[in-house]
Amino acid sequence: MESLLSKEFLNSDATINNEALDETFDDAAIAIVGMACHLPGALNISEYWSNLKNGVESVQFYTDEELLEAGELAVNLANPNYVRAQPYLKNYNRFDAGFWGFNPQDAAVTDPAHRLFLEVAYQALEHAGHTGDDSEGRMAVFASSGENLYRLKNLQSNSQLMDDMGEFLVRHTGNCMNFLATRLSYELDLRGPSINVQTACSSTLVGVHMAVQSLLGGECDAAIVGGSTVVVPQKRGYIYRDGEILSPDGHCRPFDAHSQGTVFGSGAGAIVLKRYEDAVADGDTVYGVVCGTAINNDGAQKIGYLAPGVDGQATAVAEALSISGVEAADVSYIEAHGTGTPVGDPIEFEALNQVYREATDKRDYCHVGSVKSNIGHLGEAAGIASIIKVVLSLQHKKIIPTLNYQSPNSDIDLDNSPFLINNQLVDWPSTQLRKA
Repeated sequence: MESLLSKEFLNSDATINNEALDETFDDAAIAIVGMACHLPGALNISEYWSNLKNGVESVQFYTDEELLEAGELAVNLANPNYVRAQPYLKNYNRFDAGFWGFNPQDAAVTDPAHRLFLEVAYQALEHAGHTGDDSEGRMAVFASSGENLYRLKNLQSNSQLMDDMGEFLVRHTGNCMNFLATRLSYELDLRGPSINVQTACSSTLVGVHMAVQSLLGGECDAAIVGGSTVVVPQKRGYIYRDGEILSPDGHCRPFDAHSQGTVFGSGAGAIVLKRYEDAVADGDTVYGVVCGTAINNDGAQKIGYLAPGVDGQATAVAEALSISGVEAADVSYIEAHGTGTPVGDPIEFEALNQVYREATDKRDYCHVGSVKSNIGHLGEAAGIASIIKVVLSLQHKKIIPTLNYQSPNSDIDLDNSPFLINNQLVDWPSTQLRKA
């Protein structure tokens, strides 16, 4: 388990007028000018928003026949703790090799996570109105990848392929996370910094922080930030073990009294960032504005290496608020890590409560939610899925429901906090720019 190491503060309005906003933000503001995703139940941001607002839980529950046909072992199905659920990723194995100039063999040996990242990164550029031509400025890439299971579970057993291509080429031709960012930079001739960011489930949030620093430091003029993880094989369940973080029934219940664990899935997402003043000058559509980010580490200030800690999370939240210039009393939504684990959720909630209670005595004014109730835990791509959710919520002026929530975890004192958790779609009213 990874502690939440980064907080992004985003301001947006559903109908953004660039001229009206020109004086709203300072020189440190970073604009989100493009987004794309391929997530469980959603091939694009339009489908993602539709699922979010309609409270769709994109977790598939399989029959034994479906699992056996997909190659699951009968001995696993016979295990009473086998959970027949997974946030299935549609079309994860489809790839337009010709568009990218890949020959059939190179495409076949490239990890689906790498293929997906190429696609969502390009789609995010299209959404931003950019072609990817870097001749007018330096475009950076900050990318994160899940563990490369495709090579281990699909390619290593193909002795003919390994002999024909050689293990070195198989490993390095789209099957090593270290080359995810630079592969995109090569394919699109992008000449800014190109860096892989691997900090487990905080990876893409840390990537946003690094991109912000790179933009403000003048290292680049635009940045693509994103991540991708694909669990192979797809159409599989998992074996639940008591005391671990997986859900015993395939449902994720963030902050709920009956929370028992999370469920892991696959997906990819990317956003395009520019300095706010440049985005306004260039006539870009601004979907959201990053006002401040902060990262840190717990060190040894927690009960164990795999456990989250209150102090580290609280420090990161407080620092991000300070950097952003946003008052805690003005923040009306927090997208939490919210894994649905009975230990992790109360720790995260306590960290948030500490920071916000120091700033305000208001109650029931700030919603808290977690997209893991919709799509599961996407590992290294979890953060980018959350960011895109928040920007879409800001854009549409809606706070989406946290699914499977009925009442708070007994270790969460919701009544005496600034927070509330909604399990229905609600409007997001505001007389000023919405802050999350």
